[in-house]
Amino acid sequence: MTADDSFSRLEDDDYPAYTMGRAAEMLGTTQGFLRAIGEARLITPLRSTGGHRRYSRYQLRIAARARELVDGGTPIEAACRIVILEDQLEEAQRINAEHHRTTQL
Repeated sequence: MTADDSFSRLEDDDYPAYTMGRAAEMLGTTQGFLRAIGEARLITPLRSTGGHRRYSRYQLRIAARARELVDGGTPIEAACRIVILEDQLEEAQRINAEHHRTTQL
């Protein structure tokens, strides 16, 4: 892998570039919170060859939304479900918009 390949991967929203400690620091939360949303199956971090959790930018955005809800008083399990439903709705809207674009050509 060249240096250019490594830098281009950092632009990939799904590339697991962040350690658990760095992810928690970026989100202003604890590693325990990240473990809890993992246990609730909101996000599933990839594992390094050494077995350490690694998070992508996409996963950090999802975790940040869950934290926002939890900070507002929503129980963690409910917050995770809300975030999953929001994500599914966004994807359905994207697919619907794409469908409309292709059928109107």
